[in-house]
Amino acid sequence: MEQSRFTGKRLRFEPEGPDFPYYTGTPVTISPGGWLLAIAGTAAGFAALVTPMAFTDDIFTGWARVAAFVLLPLLGLILAAPQHWTALFRRVGLREVKLMFGFAILNILITMAIGTLIKTFGTVASNTSIANAAHLDDGALVGFFAKVAPQLLGEELITMIPFLAILALATGAAGFTRNKAVLAAWLLSALIFGMLHLPTYDWNWVQCIVVIGSARLVLTWAYIYTKNLWVSTGAHIINDWLILGTTVFLTPLAA
Repeated sequence: MEQSRFTGKRLRFEPEGPDFPYYTGTPVTISPGGWLLAIAGTAAGFAALVTPMAFTDDIFTGWARVAAFVLLPLLGLILAAPQHWTALFRRVGLREVKLMFGFAILNILITMAIGTLIKTFGTVASNTSIANAAHLDDGALVGFFAKVAPQLLGEELITMIPFLAILALATGAAGFTRNKAVLAAWLLSALIFGMLHLPTYDWNWVQCIVVIGSARLVLTWAYIYTKNLWVSTGAHIINDWLILGTTVFLTPLAA
Protein backbone atom coordinates (compact mmCIF):
# COMPACT_ATOMS: atom_id res chain seq x y z
CA MET A 1 0.00 0.00 0.00
CA GLU A 2 1.54 3.29 -1.07
CA GLN A 3 1.52 5.70 1.84
CA SER A 4 1.50 8.65 -0.56
CA ARG A 5 -2.15 7.89 -1.36
CA PHE A 6 -3.05 8.83 2.22
CA THR A 7 -1.03 12.02 2.56
CA GLY A 8 -1.22 15.42 0.96
CA LYS A 9 -3.97 18.01 0.81
CA ARG A 10 -7.27 17.06 2.39
CA LEU A 11 -10.79 17.85 1.28
CA ARG A 12 -11.64 21.55 1.39
CA PHE A 13 -14.22 21.08 4.13
CA GLU A 14 -11.89 18.95 6.28
CA PRO A 15 -9.29 20.74 8.43
CA GLU A 16 -5.83 19.41 9.10
CA GLY A 17 -5.48 17.31 12.21
CA PRO A 18 -6.04 13.69 13.26
CA ASP A 19 -6.98 11.26 10.51
CA PHE A 20 -9.68 8.59 10.48
CA PRO A 21 -8.92 5.46 12.49
CA TYR A 22 -8.56 1.83 11.40
CA TYR A 23 -7.41 2.11 7.80
CA THR A 24 -3.72 3.10 7.91
CA GLY A 25 -2.62 1.39 11.10
CA THR A 26 -3.66 4.25 13.40
CA PRO A 27 -4.29 3.05 16.04
CA VAL A 28 -4.68 -0.30 14.25
CA THR A 29 -5.80 -1.55 10.85
CA ILE A 30 -8.96 -3.64 11.05
CA SER A 31 -8.88 -6.79 8.91
CA PRO A 32 -11.68 -7.67 6.44
CA GLY A 33 -12.90 -10.28 8.91
CA GLY A 34 -12.89 -7.67 11.65
CA TRP A 35 -14.99 -5.33 9.52
CA LEU A 36 -17.49 -8.15 8.97
CA LEU A 37 -17.84 -8.46 12.74
CA ALA A 38 -18.28 -4.71 13.11
CA ILE A 39 -20.91 -4.55 10.35
CA ALA A 40 -22.68 -7.58 11.82
CA GLY A 41 -22.86 -5.69 15.11
CA THR A 42 -24.53 -2.71 13.44
CA ALA A 43 -27.01 -5.00 11.66
CA ALA A 44 -27.83 -6.81 14.90
CA GLY A 45 -28.30 -3.51 16.73
CA PHE A 46 -30.66 -2.17 14.08
CA ALA A 47 -32.63 -5.43 14.08
CA ALA A 48 -32.96 -5.27 17.88
CA LEU A 49 -34.42 -1.78 17.59
CA VAL A 50 -36.98 -2.33 14.84
CA THR A 51 -37.93 -6.03 14.74
CA PRO A 52 -41.62 -6.48 15.70
CA MET A 53 -42.19 -8.73 18.68
CA ALA A 54 -45.16 -10.85 19.77
CA PHE A 55 -45.74 -8.51 22.71
CA THR A 56 -46.50 -4.83 23.20
CA ASP A 57 -43.48 -2.69 23.93
CA ASP A 58 -43.46 -0.92 27.28
CA ILE A 59 -40.98 1.39 28.98
CA PHE A 60 -38.64 -1.46 29.89
CA THR A 61 -38.57 -3.11 26.47
CA GLY A 62 -38.28 0.26 24.77
CA TRP A 63 -35.15 1.11 26.73
CA ALA A 64 -33.84 -2.45 26.27
CA ARG A 65 -34.17 -2.07 22.49
CA VAL A 66 -32.26 1.22 22.59
CA ALA A 67 -29.55 -0.31 24.80
CA ALA A 68 -29.10 -3.16 22.33
CA PHE A 69 -29.07 -0.64 19.47
CA VAL A 70 -26.05 1.03 21.06
CA LEU A 71 -24.24 -1.91 22.65
CA LEU A 72 -24.34 -4.43 19.78
CA PRO A 73 -22.53 -2.15 17.28
CA LEU A 74 -20.00 -1.31 20.00
CA LEU A 75 -19.53 -5.01 20.71
CA GLY A 76 -18.87 -5.67 17.03
CA LEU A 77 -16.28 -2.89 16.98
CA ILE A 78 -14.69 -4.15 20.20
CA LEU A 79 -14.33 -7.62 18.66
CA ALA A 80 -12.83 -6.07 15.52
CA ALA A 81 -10.44 -3.73 17.31
CA PRO A 82 -9.88 -4.85 20.90
CA GLN A 83 -8.45 -2.08 23.10
CA HIS A 84 -8.82 0.43 20.24
CA TRP A 85 -12.59 0.81 19.85
CA THR A 86 -12.46 4.15 21.67
CA ALA A 87 -10.65 5.71 18.68
CA LEU A 88 -14.13 6.73 17.45
CA PHE A 89 -14.39 9.13 20.37
CA ARG A 90 -12.27 12.15 21.34
CA ARG A 91 -12.38 14.69 24.13
CA VAL A 92 -15.15 17.27 24.18
CA GLY A 93 -14.41 20.90 25.02
CA LEU A 94 -16.00 24.25 24.29
CA ARG A 95 -14.92 24.09 20.63
CA GLU A 96 -16.64 20.73 20.17
CA VAL A 97 -19.84 21.97 21.84
CA LYS A 98 -19.91 25.01 19.52
CA LEU A 99 -19.47 22.69 16.54
CA MET A 100 -22.36 20.52 17.75
CA PHE A 101 -24.69 23.53 17.72
CA GLY A 102 -23.27 24.82 14.43
CA PHE A 103 -23.77 21.56 12.57
CA ALA A 104 -27.22 21.07 14.13
CA ILE A 105 -28.41 24.50 12.98
CA LEU A 106 -26.90 23.99 9.53
CA ASN A 107 -28.62 20.62 9.30
CA ILE A 108 -32.02 22.06 10.25
CA LEU A 109 -31.73 24.86 7.68
CA ILE A 110 -30.72 22.49 4.87
CA THR A 111 -33.34 19.91 5.81
CA MET A 112 -36.10 22.54 5.96
CA ALA A 113 -35.11 23.95 2.57
CA ILE A 114 -34.96 20.55 0.85
CA GLY A 115 -38.07 19.29 2.64
CA THR A 116 -40.05 22.36 1.56
CA LEU A 117 -38.92 21.87 -2.02
CA ILE A 118 -39.87 18.18 -2.00
CA LYS A 119 -43.24 18.95 -0.40
CA THR A 120 -43.94 21.51 -3.13
CA PHE A 121 -43.52 18.96 -5.89
CA GLY A 122 -44.66 15.81 -4.12
CA THR A 123 -45.74 14.32 -0.83
CA VAL A 124 -43.87 13.66 2.38
CA ALA A 125 -44.74 11.20 5.14
CA SER A 126 -44.71 12.16 8.80
CA ASN A 127 -42.84 10.37 11.57
CA THR A 128 -45.67 8.95 13.68
CA SER A 129 -43.56 8.62 16.84
CA ILE A 130 -42.75 12.36 16.72
CA ALA A 131 -46.34 13.28 15.93
CA ASN A 132 -47.66 11.11 18.78
CA ALA A 133 -45.22 12.67 21.25
CA ALA A 134 -47.43 15.77 21.42
CA HIS A 135 -50.12 13.65 23.11
CA LEU A 136 -47.91 12.14 25.83
CA ASP A 137 -48.32 13.13 29.46
CA ASP A 138 -45.46 14.96 31.19
CA GLY A 139 -43.70 11.88 32.59
CA ALA A 140 -43.89 9.92 29.35
CA LEU A 141 -42.74 12.98 27.38
CA VAL A 142 -39.66 13.40 29.57
CA GLY A 143 -38.87 9.72 29.04
CA PHE A 144 -39.37 10.08 25.30
CA PHE A 145 -36.93 12.99 25.10
CA ALA A 146 -34.43 11.14 27.32
CA LYS A 147 -34.53 8.00 25.18
CA VAL A 148 -33.82 10.01 22.03
CA ALA A 149 -30.24 10.73 23.14
CA PRO A 150 -28.90 7.15 23.38
CA GLN A 151 -30.92 6.12 20.34
CA LEU A 152 -29.19 8.80 18.28
CA LEU A 153 -25.82 7.58 19.54
CA GLY A 154 -26.88 4.22 18.09
CA GLU A 155 -27.77 5.90 14.80
CA GLU A 156 -24.31 7.47 14.67
CA LEU A 157 -22.69 4.10 15.32
CA ILE A 158 -24.65 2.30 12.59
CA THR A 159 -23.67 5.07 10.17
CA MET A 160 -20.05 5.79 11.01
CA ILE A 161 -18.91 2.18 11.44
CA PRO A 162 -20.01 1.40 7.84
CA PHE A 163 -18.45 4.74 6.80
CA LEU A 164 -15.09 3.63 8.17
CA ALA A 165 -15.52 0.14 6.69
CA ILE A 166 -16.17 1.61 3.22
CA LEU A 167 -13.18 3.91 3.66
CA ALA A 168 -10.94 0.95 4.51
CA LEU A 169 -12.29 -1.13 1.61
CA ALA A 170 -12.00 1.73 -0.87
CA THR A 171 -8.41 2.58 0.05
CA GLY A 172 -7.44 -1.09 0.31
CA ALA A 173 -8.93 -3.49 -2.20
CA ALA A 174 -10.34 -0.78 -4.49
CA GLY A 175 -7.13 1.27 -4.51
CA PHE A 176 -8.83 4.67 -4.13
CA THR A 177 -6.89 7.69 -2.96
CA ARG A 178 -7.78 8.83 0.53
CA ASN A 179 -9.97 11.77 -0.50
CA LYS A 180 -11.89 9.79 -3.12
CA ALA A 181 -12.46 7.06 -0.55
CA VAL A 182 -13.76 9.61 1.98
CA LEU A 183 -16.24 10.97 -0.58
CA ALA A 184 -17.38 7.46 -1.53
CA ALA A 185 -17.84 6.49 2.13
CA TRP A 186 -19.63 9.77 2.88
CA LEU A 187 -22.16 9.32 0.07
CA LEU A 188 -22.73 5.57 0.44
CA SER A 189 -23.18 5.69 4.21
CA ALA A 190 -25.71 8.53 3.82
CA LEU A 191 -27.58 6.46 1.21
CA ILE A 192 -27.67 3.47 3.57
CA PHE A 193 -28.88 5.69 6.41
CA GLY A 194 -31.69 7.09 4.29
CA MET A 195 -32.79 3.64 3.17
CA LEU A 196 -32.94 2.41 6.77
CA HIS A 197 -35.65 5.04 7.36
CA LEU A 198 -37.92 3.78 4.58
CA PRO A 199 -40.29 1.81 6.89
CA THR A 200 -40.57 4.82 9.22
CA TYR A 201 -41.59 7.17 6.40
CA ASP A 202 -44.04 4.91 4.59
CA TRP A 203 -41.49 3.83 1.96
CA ASN A 204 -41.21 7.33 0.55
CA TRP A 205 -37.97 6.92 -1.40
CA VAL A 206 -37.58 10.56 -2.35
CA GLN A 207 -38.03 11.75 1.21
CA CYS A 208 -35.65 9.15 2.66
CA ILE A 209 -32.92 9.44 0.06
CA VAL A 210 -33.06 13.17 -0.67
CA VAL A 211 -34.22 14.78 2.59
CA ILE A 212 -32.93 12.35 5.21
CA GLY A 213 -29.88 11.49 3.11
CA SER A 214 -28.99 15.19 2.88
CA ALA A 215 -29.39 15.58 6.63
CA ARG A 216 -27.10 12.61 7.10
CA LEU A 217 -24.45 14.21 4.88
CA VAL A 218 -24.35 17.22 7.22
CA LEU A 219 -24.17 15.07 10.36
CA THR A 220 -21.43 12.92 8.85
CA TRP A 221 -19.57 16.10 7.96
CA ALA A 222 -19.47 16.81 11.71
CA TYR A 223 -17.52 13.55 12.14
CA ILE A 224 -15.33 14.16 9.09
CA TYR A 225 -14.51 17.63 10.40
CA THR A 226 -13.63 16.53 13.94
CA LYS A 227 -13.00 12.75 13.80
CA ASN A 228 -15.07 12.71 16.98
CA LEU A 229 -18.29 10.70 17.22
CA TRP A 230 -19.37 12.77 20.23
CA VAL A 231 -19.62 15.84 18.00
CA SER A 232 -21.81 14.21 15.33
CA THR A 233 -23.90 12.59 18.08
CA GLY A 234 -24.29 15.90 19.91
CA ALA A 235 -25.31 17.67 16.70
CA HIS A 236 -27.81 14.89 15.99
CA ILE A 237 -29.33 15.14 19.47
CA ILE A 238 -29.60 18.95 19.35
CA ASN A 239 -31.16 18.70 15.88
CA ASP A 240 -33.79 16.15 16.91
CA TRP A 241 -34.56 17.77 20.27
CA LEU A 242 -35.21 21.10 18.53
CA ILE A 243 -37.49 19.43 15.99
CA LEU A 244 -39.28 17.48 18.73
CA GLY A 245 -39.64 20.58 20.88
CA THR A 246 -41.11 22.54 17.99
CA THR A 247 -43.57 19.75 17.21
CA VAL A 248 -44.61 19.12 20.79
CA PHE A 249 -44.76 22.64 22.18
CA LEU A 250 -45.16 25.12 19.32
CA THR A 251 -47.42 23.29 16.87
CA PRO A 252 -50.39 23.14 19.30
CA LEU A 253 -50.02 26.88 19.96
CA ALA A 254 -50.02 27.64 16.25
CA ALA A 255 -53.14 25.52 15.81
